[in-house]
Amino acid sequence: MFVFAPLIGQPQAVELLMQAIARDRVAPAYLFAGSPGIGKRLAAECFLTLLLSQSPRLAIAPSLPHRIASRNHPDLLWVEPIYVHQGKRFSASEADAAGLKRKTPPMVRLEQIREITQFLGRPPMEAPRSVVVIEAAETMPEAAANALLKTLEEPGKATIILLAPQGEALLPTLVSRCQRIPFYRLDGVAMMQVLRQVGQAEILSQPQILALAQGSPGAAIAHWHQLQTIPAAVLESAKTLPSSLRGALELARTIAKTLDSDAQLWLVDYLQQVYWSQTGSATALQLLEDTRKYLLAYVQPQLVWEVTLVSMMG
Repeated sequence: MFVFAPLIGQPQAVELLMQAIARDRVAPAYLFAGSPGIGKRLAAECFLTLLLSQSPRLAIAPSLPHRIASRNHPDLLWVEPIYVHQGKRFSASEADAAGLKRKTPPMVRLEQIREITQFLGRPPMEAPRSVVVIEAAETMPEAAANALLKTLEEPGKATIILLAPQGEALLPTLVSRCQRIPFYRLDGVAMMQVLRQVGQAEILSQPQILALAQGSPGAAIAHWHQLQTIPAAVLESAKTLPSSLRGALELARTIAKTLDSDAQLWLVDYLQQVYWSQTGSATALQLLEDTRKYLLAYVQPQLVWEVTLVSMMG
C-alpha cells in the first residue's frame, strides 16, 4: 500500500518524506508550509501512518489510518486553534454551532503548548515515537511560540509537525529548528483529479469558483459551499450591472438585508471575478476593492453597496 496515494499534486513533499523514512532519518520537527487547502493536513496524516507504524518496513495495520484520521492513537496529539469562552474550549465549528460571537480568530494557546510538553514527557505506548501535529501554527502568540521553542530543543523520542501557510508567519528561531517541506498550489489537471476524488466534480463547471480558489482544492470547496448560501435571485441580480438608479438602490438594499457581513465580503470577491470575466474592467475591480475596505471598516452596508452600484453605472 502506497500511503501517499491520496495526496495529489505534491510530488516534492512526498519524495522528501519518503526519503526520510527510507533512510531512517526522520527529523525531530517539520514545517509543512503552503497555502490552505492544498494537502498539508492530508500529507501529515499519510506521514503519520508511517511514523506510527510499529515497523514501517512491515505491513501497516489496516486500522491505523482510521485511528489517525479519527485522532484516536495514544502516541498522537493533534492540536488545532481554539476559542475559549467561559472557561470552555471550542473549535471554530463548535463555536459556530454554539452560536458564539467571535471577535478574534482562534489561536493555538500557551496552555496547549504546555499540554504538548506533558504529552512528550512520557514514552510512546505503541509506536516507535510520539508525534504532535500543530495546525495553523502561525496563530500561536509569542508566548506560546517561545514555549514550543523550548520543547523543540529537546523533543525526546518524538516528531513535531507544524502546518502553516509560510515560514515567515512563524518565529525565525522556530523555523530554524524544523525541516521545511514545501507545498505548492495545484495545476488544473491536479485540481480536476482532487475535486473528482472527493466527489466535488460539479465545481469544475464553475470558472469563477476555480479562479477564486487559485489552485487550492480546499478553497474551491469552501467557495462552492459559500455560493450555495447566497439566494439565487440575489446572486443573479448582483452578477448583472444595474441599468437604472432605482435598480441599483434596490439591489443594494437587498444585499445588505439578505446577507450577513461574511457573505457580503465573499460576494465582493465573487463579483470581482464575474465582472472581470464579463468586461475586463479594472474600474469595477477597484470599486469592489473599495467596497471591501468600507465593509471591513463597519460603514453602513446598504450605503456602501449603494455607492458601489451607482458608481458602476457611470
